[in-house]
Amino acid sequence: MLQNVQRVKLDQKGDERGKLIALEALSEQMPFEIKRAYYIFDTTPGTVRGKHAHRILRQMLICVSGSCVIRCDKGDGSKPVDYLLDWPDQGLLVEGMIWHDMHHFSKGAVLLVLASEHYDLSDYIREYEQFVKEVNA
Repeated sequence: MLQNVQRVKLDQKGDERGKLIALEALSEQMPFEIKRAYYIFDTTPGTVRGKHAHRILRQMLICVSGSCVIRCDKGDGSKPVDYLLDWPDQGLLVEGMIWHDMHHFSKGAVLLVLASEHYDLSDYIREYEQFVKEVNA
């Protein structure tokens, strides 16, 4: 487990009719206010998504259907860590300054991303060398 990356077990409620997960901002499970949500689906086999870091943005990633792997890298020379998301009650909280990519999407996978900020191009670091430079500055 990397610092600034945390697995989050999401509370589920349910009975014989099915299950439900509700997330509320600024709670133990969702430690930030949600300002943007998007999801990735119908991913072509072999595709790697992400391949960037955010300076400030915090994200909660939840594979609500199917499975995928999130690779996280601190940029400090330590080995990147892979996190399998394969059940909708598992979240992965990724803080700022973590290089991440998403890969190994199963057929029918849907990855929901809840973000702490609105889209801001200046928050993205898209070149790994620049990310490492900023981490080690």
